[in-house]
Amino acid sequence: MPDTITAGRTPTSPTLDEKALARALSGHHLIGGQLVPAASGKTFPVVNPATAEEVATAALGDAADVDRAVSVAAAAQKEWAKVPARKRGELVGACAKAIAEHVEELGRLIALETGKALRTESRVEANVVADIFAFYGGLGSELKGETVPFHPDVLSMTVREPLGVVGAIIPWNVPMLLMALKVAPALVAGNAVVVKSAEEAPLAVLRICEILNRILPPGLFNMLSGFGPECGAPLVEHPKVRKVTFTGSVEVGRIVGQAAAKKIVPVTLELGGKSPMIVFADADLEKTVMGAITSMRFTRQGQSCTAASRIYVHEKIFDAFVSSLAAKVDAMVMGDPLDEKTDIGTIISADQFAKVKGFIDEGLATKGATGRACSAMPSDPALKKGLFIQPHIFTGLTRDSRLVREEIFGPVTVLFPFSDWQQVLAEANDSEYGLAASVWTNNLKVGLRMAHALEAGLVQINQNLVVQANLSYGGIKSSGLGKEASLEAMLEHFMHKKTIMVNMA
Repeated sequence: MPDTITAGRTPTSPTLDEKALARALSGHHLIGGQLVPAASGKTFPVVNPATAEEVATAALGDAADVDRAVSVAAAAQKEWAKVPARKRGELVGACAKAIAEHVEELGRLIALETGKALRTESRVEANVVADIFAFYGGLGSELKGETVPFHPDVLSMTVREPLGVVGAIIPWNVPMLLMALKVAPALVAGNAVVVKSAEEAPLAVLRICEILNRILPPGLFNMLSGFGPECGAPLVEHPKVRKVTFTGSVEVGRIVGQAAAKKIVPVTLELGGKSPMIVFADADLEKTVMGAITSMRFTRQGQSCTAASRIYVHEKIFDAFVSSLAAKVDAMVMGDPLDEKTDIGTIISADQFAKVKGFIDEGLATKGATGRACSAMPSDPALKKGLFIQPHIFTGLTRDSRLVREEIFGPVTVLFPFSDWQQVLAEANDSEYGLAASVWTNNLKVGLRMAHALEAGLVQINQNLVVQANLSYGGIKSSGLGKEASLEAMLEHFMHKKTIMVNMA
């Protein structure tokens, strides 16, 4: 298919010049297969959090942009729904191949705008995005209904049909991955999508949208940038948006859920977490400590809703665990996100930096608490304005501390010793959140007993992987509604079931 989108504007082939690509993408939405400015002509800055340098601008979307994008999507969806499901899957699979060709480019671009380390985070995310599209691309044959026994003279069956236009709102921590979890199943299911990107990280998702619009029919996948009240709210409230999927904070999730309820449209909410990690005395210490580093997402500066920000360790190994964890995190390199030597990048924004710093200061000021600062701050003068913050490991806090109760979304974890499994289970479940949890033990009976009793949507034993395609992901309690990343998510959350009855008497 000829490239009509990027000619003379952005490179058609993958590029490793992330700054030039950022400039080329500046100031645009993508609507109807075309890069276009905001209706108002206004933009806002995109800042590299590692240097405080403005690297691009983003189109400042409002209700006029939303209406244009949704109207275009609604028209495109009517034709897309007529395309056989397997053919839709083939096109989404082709999208996966296109993303795979741009993995390095996308990794560098997301590192530039979010401050996430290229080697440990950004490149990994880009690869997972390609995998998600490949996974859903292969599910076009699975949009099945069923026959229902009702009466010998009546043929009763169900079919699954698309919902229409899906409005998707994504956050800044893993924007490409979370965009893929919404867009790929929605497209295979026969819907069109309008995505509102996070204001802090609009570039990489815009580039993906541009790349995929070379493959998909125009208008099917649209991308807007802007702020919640001016751009996100009109998208949720638009009468032609028949499904809303949102990932973000509990506070905003409640607002989104209420707006969707007024329209009586389905909503998926993937919200916050305060995920417990429970370590029994028989666990492999070395493996578990490394698991804690992965679980806390220290390489992402703890900016994850599944971060293991509450770690409960059996008293027999508590001191050894804390010492080993602190030593290993201390050895991690914090620095330029685009440097291959860097393990840990930056916090996303000045506001988030201030929030995390406030939690750390409160913990350090708490009587009886100990906060271990790990990893050295970068020494490069070019990074002196960067939003780098040392990971902190706290012990000695009380159970009612804000650091224990609230989601920090930063590189801060709190450790407690325990002796009784019932006690630690009660503490782990004593939270408004219920997104994820992990249990570490060599006793399968203990591990499964805990897994069944933990109040979380995802429980892992002796591992804490990030979201994986084909494994349903979603929380309970204040952590959200609905599932993502699975066949179940596509069938139950991006389609509706229609019953058809034929009287043959």
